[in-house]
Amino acid sequence: MKVVILAGGKGTRISEETRLRPKPMVEIGGKPILWHIMKQYASYGFQDFIVCCGYKGHMIKEYFVNYYQNNSQMEICLKNQRSKVLVKNSEPWKVTLVDTGLETLTAGRILGVQDYIGDEPFMLTYGDGVSNVNIEELLQFHRQQGKIVTISTTRPEGRFGALKLDETGSQVLGFKEKARSDQAWVSIGFMVMEPGVFEYLGDGGTMLETLPFERLAADGQMAAYKHDGFWSPMDNIHDKEYLEKLWDSGEAPWKV
Repeated sequence: MKVVILAGGKGTRISEETRLRPKPMVEIGGKPILWHIMKQYASYGFQDFIVCCGYKGHMIKEYFVNYYQNNSQMEICLKNQRSKVLVKNSEPWKVTLVDTGLETLTAGRILGVQDYIGDEPFMLTYGDGVSNVNIEELLQFHRQQGKIVTISTTRPEGRFGALKLDETGSQVLGFKEKARSDQAWVSIGFMVMEPGVFEYLGDGGTMLETLPFERLAADGQMAAYKHDGFWSPMDNIHDKEYLEKLWDSGEAPWKV
């Protein structure tokens, strides 16, 4: 089963990094977050990737074009212009890189890679969030539900304290750490889709998460896989620093 990764957005909320490179190429622990996501899928045996490129997509292409040599030990004879790989240290991945446009919305990006997906189920996720979602359990759940789309959902960790105010809103009555149980369920990507999803995408001129998802939900064709483990997006520089801290601690929950 192929894994489609949305990697074409401009990432304006983390412009400190994306002025120079596309958001999926922002590094955590010296590796692009895109690499971290692909490693998770590969650990479950899914190694056929389709990356929907857009903003600065040439940098993603260059990364994978040079991946083999940059991750291998090499001997280079400058005089004869010859090189030899001494130790191979690459991934057994197949990576299809597709330019899906600079301004294209997410539904349009998926339509743009339809020919590469074919008439078969596929997985889809965003190129800017890491998690320890159990991909095998997710896929099994999707098959049991028999819906066109399954999305992974979670209640985010409560990183911020919650205040209890009086009726006027001017006096603090109490303070507590916001527990996960107090949070609403949110979509975190890590989706499974049947080919029938393309019938809901129209001409692709909308966000996947708006009209297509609303129509799928209204038709009873969307299931929610509940994930109680770790998930974090990388929406801004504070998220990046948070993920870097976890990685440097040696206890990154998504590390495989």
